[in-house]
Amino acid sequence: MRSAASVLAPVLLLAAPFVAREGGTTYTIQLAASHVVVHVGRAGLFSFAGHNHEVAAPVAVGTVTVDPADLSRSSVRVEFDAASLKVTGEGEPPEDVPEVQRTMEGERVLDASRFPRMIFVSRRVEVLGMDGAAVRLRVTGDLALHGVTRPESAEVRATVGPDRLTASGTLTVKQTDFGIQPVTAGAGTVRVKNDVRIDFTIVATPVA
Repeated sequence: MRSAASVLAPVLLLAAPFVAREGGTTYTIQLAASHVVVHVGRAGLFSFAGHNHEVAAPVAVGTVTVDPADLSRSSVRVEFDAASLKVTGEGEPPEDVPEVQRTMEGERVLDASRFPRMIFVSRRVEVLGMDGAAVRLRVTGDLALHGVTRPESAEVRATVGPDRLTASGTLTVKQTDFGIQPVTAGAGTVRVKNDVRIDFTIVATPVA
């Protein structure tokens, strides 16, 4: 088993330009360069008759703080506007997209008018190891969605450079954990899956 020192050594070399800054470096998430995509699958007896849904979730605002001396003291906060989520139409008939969009924004799912903001705030960062020049992390935090806040965690692959931080990973959440009942059609013979997969790539640059 590799020691903690052997795991962290490459990370410390990558982050060396920031070591002198007490408390680490704060990065601002670059909205245009970052991508978050929500994948909603289908289930049920006649799931073949339905369609998967892909939703783009642009980041509204976000920051990442990296402490290269102790990555476990690093943190991330990301916020999304529920009304900004957009059904991409990938994999489903174009004529269905407006109705899927209305359903997603409405009371049956996000209820964006009542719960306009979705927020993730990290509480714990664990170093899992290295993957080439990247470090593998497990980030656990509180996800606020649909009026419910609960802990969620994701494994993240991150690279840190003098002018750029990139992190990517996947988070899977259950709709029912947040008080959302998966939408059904055809008397329940077609429904969306309870598990929703969120793929993300976050790009951030140091705050001047």
